Amino acid sequence: MTSLKEIVDGYMGKVSGLREHCERCLRTERWGGCVILMVVDAAFTSIGLNYFTAVVPKVEEFNEKFVETGRIRFLRDLAKADMDELRKVWRNMRSWLIAKEIASHLSTISSNDREALRTWAKNAKLEDWWEDPIGRIKGVGLVTFQYLRMMGGIDTVMPDKIVKRVINEILVKAGLEPINDDIEFIKKVEELALACGYRPIELCWMTWLIQPEGKMIRMEKYSSILPKI
Repeated sequence: MTSLKEIVDGYMGKVSGLREHCERCLRTERWGGCVILMVVDAAFTSIGLNYFTAVVPKVEEFNEKFVETGRIRFLRDLAKADMDELRKVWRNMRSWLIAKEIASHLSTISSNDREALRTWAKNAKLEDWWEDPIGRIKGVGLVTFQYLRMMGGIDTVMPDKIVKRVINEILVKAGLEPINDDIEFIKKVEELALACGYRPIELCWMTWLIQPEGKMIRMEKYSSILPKI
């Protein structure tokens, strides 16, 4: 039977250049280092629409209308922003309630947005995540919680359906049992990554970027977008 490392290497070989995107995420430098955009990204992503075709263009529109114009400069501004104005960019009210509450909590940690996100991420615990101030926000599930931790510098994974499908496929190919429980899954992928010489975040991003869209995988199709996100 093919070894686990050989199987993982086969998948990772399809996404060369992935490491720099993961390192930028871990340095809290996605979206040009703008934590406001990272929070908005996480809130939009939480409702399950296509990331590249639905979420990214709307985060860019929000950036143009609110951040670049100086209307929203810090997380505390997002927390107090007018809902009707925000919904002109993205209709879904639940997304904005999530974004505003995350921004509100983070802005109590530090007036420096990057420091606030990274401090929260460092102290947030996977176990009992639902008792965390951000985990308690209505609409923030474990996937969103983990996504924010990753952007705050924590090398981990999101247990979303694509990540679970691909990683469990790898486990089955290696003769191992698939894992359904989200917390157990996260811990298993962290172990798996280290055992195979990768970072957990790299396996996580790989699962999204090898997905086909048309005749290309996302890594190729969205190569021009990836450097900014």
